[in-house]
Amino acid sequence: MTPRRLIVAMSGSSAPQLGRAVLQALHRIDDIETHLILSEGARQTIKLEMNIDPSEIEALGDVVYRADDLAASVSSGSFLTMGMVIVPCSMRTLAAVASGHASDLITRAADVCLKERRRLVLVPRETPLNLIHIRNMETVTLAGATVLPPVPAFYHGPETIDDLLDHTAGKVLDQFGIEHDLYRRWS
Repeated sequence: MTPRRLIVAMSGSSAPQLGRAVLQALHRIDDIETHLILSEGARQTIKLEMNIDPSEIEALGDVVYRADDLAASVSSGSFLTMGMVIVPCSMRTLAAVASGHASDLITRAADVCLKERRRLVLVPRETPLNLIHIRNMETVTLAGATVLPPVPAFYHGPETIDDLLDHTAGKVLDQFGIEHDLYRRWS
């Protein structure tokens, strides 16, 4: 049986910890195969904000691609996946997806998800937002993507930053119908 495949991309926005939280959660699920893409900006941000080598993040992916590899399997609609999450998603990546400018593997894989009507979740990490950001979010939403800002919730009683990261990771997994116990649900 073919495993469920999910593309996880990290672009060069602040908070690569969000991407790691999603990858760690997926890593614990046996029947999901993660296909990971790190942009060059993500690699730099991982070094600067997490003080680790990007290879530590890559170790959480089942299959890892270079962002400049436009011949990778995830660049084709014939390669079946559950969809894709870009976490974190920089405003540059959001703009590229919104305009259909698929110049690297992240934006090409996102374009494939949209054209194949597969789930695409973007986790933008920017504040405040300007009108261009908002219009790009509207454009990708109208095209079928889900914009999921990492807005902290407090109904589950978070005590640590990891609790907040897990909440966002859980919200991402919810979008793909993936069961988890990353946070206590509202009852």
